[in-house]
Amino acid sequence: MAWDFSTEPEFDEKLEWMRGFVRREIMPLETLELDAEAYARATAPLKEEVKARGLWASHLPPELGGGGFGQVKLGLMNEIIGQSPLAPPIFGNNAPDSGNAELLAEGATEEQKERWMRPLLAGELRSAFSMTEPGAGADPTLLTTRAVRHGDEYVIDGHKWFTSNGSVADFLIVMAVTDPDAPPRRRATMFVVPTDTPGVDILRDIPTMGHPVEHSGPGGHSEIIYREVRVPVENRIGEEGDGFLLAQKRLGPGRIHHAMRWLGQSQRAFDMMCERVKTRHVHGSVLAEKQMIQDYIAMSAAEMTAARLMTLQAAWRMDQGGTANALTDIAMIKFWGAQVLYNVIDRAIQVHGSLGYTTDLPLESMYRHARAARIYDGPDEVHKVTVARRILKQYEGREVPSEHVPTRRAEAIEKFAWLLDSASVS
Repeated sequence: MAWDFSTEPEFDEKLEWMRGFVRREIMPLETLELDAEAYARATAPLKEEVKARGLWASHLPPELGGGGFGQVKLGLMNEIIGQSPLAPPIFGNNAPDSGNAELLAEGATEEQKERWMRPLLAGELRSAFSMTEPGAGADPTLLTTRAVRHGDEYVIDGHKWFTSNGSVADFLIVMAVTDPDAPPRRRATMFVVPTDTPGVDILRDIPTMGHPVEHSGPGGHSEIIYREVRVPVENRIGEEGDGFLLAQKRLGPGRIHHAMRWLGQSQRAFDMMCERVKTRHVHGSVLAEKQMIQDYIAMSAAEMTAARLMTLQAAWRMDQGGTANALTDIAMIKFWGAQVLYNVIDRAIQVHGSLGYTTDLPLESMYRHARAARIYDGPDEVHKVTVARRILKQYEGREVPSEHVPTRRAEAIEKFAWLLDSASVS
């Protein structure tokens, strides 16, 4: 079956509107220092316009208020949304709320959807995904947070960190081990835990390269201690042991959207780089005439094109056969796309010289955040191992002794003697 990334004219018009909307209405907000209240006032009419266009929470199925677009179209939309860090919440698909809504749509009961998911989609609640632990990041089978059932309740104890938005969330989705003796991928279960539940201790938002201490504040990556946190059985998402399955369903589409957003960021940095080299005059000519700079442009364009095609291929495979049909592709775009993002922004900073290093341009912030892309949702190395293992499963080992090679050559000469009669064979 041939790949097909084409979209109908009606959808192309939506993409064109989004490009203009992000550029004209959203990007200018990046230059303003607004508190939470002023930001909410500024973005409220923009969100209403997105909703009026039928583009709000587009990652969800139509019955939940989304557009039912499929992964290829969602990828193209996220490529545009990714150009500005302010765009995702204005389009109703900012992490981790978007992924949590998808998870609840997949595994929650109708009662849970009414209580948690629908207010989340309406922007009335905020959420956080609490899975990573200090000793269990790249390998979630090493989780130690426990959830032990006592009658109609579970008691959760453990230590989590990098719970994004934990400090501003109304509820957490917590991954905890319910059966330590089960097979590794059947040990964990997910629970909805309101942040005001006794025993939930949000220690801090961890200062990071993307959010250094002088800029850190609510909405960062939280470190949380769970001490005898009691939640009712009805807060469990799915059945016991479903945690890893639900996590994969949540992370698969999310990685495609991440990769396309990275392309949006890459394209913005690339545009800035190209505009700079056409105007900056150094050592007798503009930078655009220097061969080293031309290498920057050519390599960036090639890497971005490869990343885009790989990501759309993953999206297409998922549209055709679900997440399981695209696991190798998803792993590839995770490490390739993250590296391309980093490379292009790095070159753009270099071309801008000292100006690129300042906060006068968005490049330095983009650069700091780009470094995290090679770690979150699984470090590059883990995804490379996944790709290699899945590819090698398609092959069988075959040892060909050196003494067998002449035999095979002799067999070939005998078989094709009719062809070689008129040719010289040495």
